[in-house]
Amino acid sequence: MTGREKAYQSCHLCPRSCGVDRARGERGRCGEGSTPRAALATLHMWEEPCISGEKGSGAVFFSGCPVGCIFCQNREIAAGRSGREVDRQRLSEIFLELQGKGAANLNLVTAVHFVPTILDALDDAKRQGFSLPVVYNSSGYETVDTLKSLEGYVDIYLPDFKYMDPALAERYSHAPDYPETAQKAVEEMVRQQPRADFDGEGYLRAGVIVRHLILPGHTRDSMAVLDYLKGTFGDQIYVSIMNQYTPLRHVAPYPEINRKVTRREYEKVLDYAIGIGMEQAFIQEGQTAEESFIPMFDCEGISRE
Repeated sequence: MTGREKAYQSCHLCPRSCGVDRARGERGRCGEGSTPRAALATLHMWEEPCISGEKGSGAVFFSGCPVGCIFCQNREIAAGRSGREVDRQRLSEIFLELQGKGAANLNLVTAVHFVPTILDALDDAKRQGFSLPVVYNSSGYETVDTLKSLEGYVDIYLPDFKYMDPALAERYSHAPDYPETAQKAVEEMVRQQPRADFDGEGYLRAGVIVRHLILPGHTRDSMAVLDYLKGTFGDQIYVSIMNQYTPLRHVAPYPEINRKVTRREYEKVLDYAIGIGMEQAFIQEGQTAEESFIPMFDCEGISRE
């Protein structure tokens, strides 16, 4: 066990702060032990254009999640039902393999509960020639301490900002502290990467893109999120305003969100963004709210070829 990996012995990597000994097999809210598990490593084409582009983002989808949103689009892996264990050596190999396939960047998806091993694997990969920008693709539910440990490793932060209303955060994520926690997290991300930097091909090399997924019936909260982001960070960040919410079967007990976002709801939020002067924003067009946009978590790219 490395010095970093001792953090698993009393785990406080995420805001749930369970304190369990994951090194001995105990599991907290993330549902995972101390050995990383991943369900897919592939060239992912469905991120923002400056992340995926034509090359594809080298995405590693990690299993487990400490947030547990009831509407999670990646529930198959977030609930830990898919994935294979990958040790530090194999993880560094995966990073190098994605680079070898021509990925625009390395995209670490829902990685907070495996940060110690990921950082060790990045060190190993860099010694072997790894040089891609690193994307930290996050729920936004992060501790400042864990984010500080990523400084110097992460070039692009890609967090969600799900809610401003603690009541919504409690109902859908059992995390009434989400708004306050996400604000502190994004502020730390922007401290580390205060300005967007693009290369000659239009790929983002450094910076912060905050994603907000509009929930059906909750446009007012979406507007509050945009108010916060614009008022706090101005043009330091980009914002991705998403309409791809897909009502999967596990949201049936929550009838108020058991439908897609309407075109009118999405346009209402976009009009509001324009009205407050938000210019650095990504929007979605077409039929994005389809299950076909959810990856197949078949463990491609995880085992040695």
